[in-house]
Amino acid sequence: MQLRVFPDNVLEWVALRLNLVPMPLLHAQIFPVISRAVLEAVDAGVFEAIEEGATTVESIAERCGLEARATGQLLGVLASVRYLRFRKGHYSLTRITRKWVLGSSPDTVRDLAIFNNRVTWGWLDKLGEYLRTGKGLQYHHTFTSDEWELYQRAMWGGAISEAREFARKVPMPSGATRMLDIGGSHGMPSVEACRKYPGLSSIILDLPAAVEKAAPLLAGQGMGERVVHQVGNILTENLPANTYDLILMSSVAHHLTAEENGVVAKKAAEALRPGGVYIINEFIRPDPGAAPELVGSSTDLFFGLSSTSGNWSVAEIQSWFRAADLTPLKPISYQAIPGRYQVVGRK
Repeated sequence: MQLRVFPDNVLEWVALRLNLVPMPLLHAQIFPVISRAVLEAVDAGVFEAIEEGATTVESIAERCGLEARATGQLLGVLASVRYLRFRKGHYSLTRITRKWVLGSSPDTVRDLAIFNNRVTWGWLDKLGEYLRTGKGLQYHHTFTSDEWELYQRAMWGGAISEAREFARKVPMPSGATRMLDIGGSHGMPSVEACRKYPGLSSIILDLPAAVEKAAPLLAGQGMGERVVHQVGNILTENLPANTYDLILMSSVAHHLTAEENGVVAKKAAEALRPGGVYIINEFIRPDPGAAPELVGSSTDLFFGLSSTSGNWSVAEIQSWFRAADLTPLKPISYQAIPGRYQVVGRK
């Protein structure tokens, strides 16, 4: 996936073709304003206010406790990037907003936006220091109780659409009954996999603070004893041998070093039954010889800043598999989330 600027008319098309448009000005001035405008609008409840009938600048500002003139400026930005429609003084929601932003939507990423607004945005102030030192923030070690809760809700929101596609595409071993979800917190991939495969149950292994804050999210899925939490740390936990048909580690590898990921792969290999699969589910770092793409490259930089390593390439992940005597299979891409893959190894 790439980010493009499209002209609205012939003159703008000519200006873009002739390199008369200062694109770095858009990146440096316009895009940061758009990003923060969207985050603040979600956090302030602007979209819910419109859904509930506040459609003018004044009524939206009053409903959200905002200042009217500033709200008008915010709404102008949102309409320009098609989060809103504007007609005769009134604002309405677009299809993208109804599906992905409204809190009532089953596909909403609202909580992820709120977390990014309240917590993640401040991390970007440290980007210059990261570029000078190469040392990430290791944010899991700094979270307050409230931030842990925001984080779990954010990860839930980011996983909803992916989890459904995961369940459709996962190379589930025939007759599988037991799954281990490493660092799975909210458990969405486990929930969707167990819904698709009635004979399957899953254990979600995660840190104490993650389990505490994610437990209510999992409980709301009504999976009972089929999907349960277990407190633990995969780096120090001993897994039972020949126990699981499927082991998933989703969005965790970028928190670990190469050596740690190698250790986890060996633990997974020992814990799998013959024919079982170990899946690392991640945004993938583009190969050095390939053209960079937006999602893989930007998440690589972000995870490097915020955590331990950044993204890993398919080749790097498969090297951990081979060292653990797992056979790499063809990676499985996501249609809904470009740049993200299931990287699979079979015992």
